[in-house]
Amino acid sequence: MIIKLKYGGQFKVDDLIQFIKNSGRDYIIQGQQACVRANHTKPNSLDYWLRNRATSPDTKQADNDVIGALVASGHFRVEKKLHCPDQKT
Repeated sequence: MIIKLKYGGQFKVDDLIQFIKNSGRDYIIQGQQACVRANHTKPNSLDYWLRNRATSPDTKQADNDVIGALVASGHFRVEKKLHCPDQKT
């Protein structure tokens, strides 16, 4: 399944699933930030991962439309209060 991004670009759901598996986690945080990619503070987030596939990488990409499409794919569900892998503990 391919999901198109609102501001240009697209990605395969299977590629995202593989990225998550390779991370050693079974989840990914949304991590959307209103900043340019170079200033993004959550490089392990969905927003950052999507920016690397987007036509406009300096625009927030992990919007609610993308989340809805991921949930509709049947491979994802929304969870609250997940640990951010980029957060210093």
